[in-house]
Amino acid sequence: MDKNFVSTLFDLKGKTAIVTGASGGLGKTLSVGLALAGANVLLTGRSEGKLLPIQKEIEEAGGKAAISVGEPSQHEDVKKVVADAVSVFGGVDILVTSAGVNKVGPIVEQSVEDWQAVMDANVKGTYLYCKEVGKVMIEQKRGGKVILVGSARGHLGMANYTAYAPAKAAVHLLAKSLACEWGQYGINVNAIAPTVFRTDLTQWMFDDDAFYKKFLARIPIGRLGEPEDFIGSIVFLASKASDFLTGAIIDTDGGYSAG
Repeated sequence: MDKNFVSTLFDLKGKTAIVTGASGGLGKTLSVGLALAGANVLLTGRSEGKLLPIQKEIEEAGGKAAISVGEPSQHEDVKKVVADAVSVFGGVDILVTSAGVNKVGPIVEQSVEDWQAVMDANVKGTYLYCKEVGKVMIEQKRGGKVILVGSARGHLGMANYTAYAPAKAAVHLLAKSLACEWGQYGINVNAIAPTVFRTDLTQWMFDDDAFYKKFLARIPIGRLGEPEDFIGSIVFLASKASDFLTGAIIDTDGGYSAG
């Protein structure tokens, strides 16, 4: 074994990553993490104004980032974002789909429109990005890494989550199906299934003492997740270190789904 083999396992220099939902709490952190590991990062989301500070943070740290605005559930927008990544950085090596929404409520009260919005954001958007990035990766003939952000809710049901939980279960099975389909091209497809991580959208869970204690009792590690807890799993799945791992669902959840 070459003495430099281990030291280069997690090196992403020269690789280009597209991160969807890059302006979200998790998307921002993992975008910066990928950039610090050496990747060029194409940040995409619905608002250029929210993406610009992330691009600035990456560039001030010595990394490379570009922005392409688009709606993940709109096919033409997705095509444009992927084309922009190829135009700016010369190709696509890594895809991370962190865009998604949740609308909770009893099924008998939830509107069909809200249910469809959750499906569009989590399933359709993920499907479209896989479709368009897959075309590029197959044509490049150099493999690739596709990382879909699922959820512990993709394994486990929960009251009032009859849109979100099925949507994330679909994401998990999309990862497994594409792993079977794309293995022949050297493209690894895996998913990460987090539990609650601290973001602007989930801060109320940390502030509600009763809810926090109840939820915490289920997590063996004894705390909820911080965005930085996500980086190690993402870099691993994006790097050479995971070359023989595909079709896996990585439970980055502090042990929440273990018992």
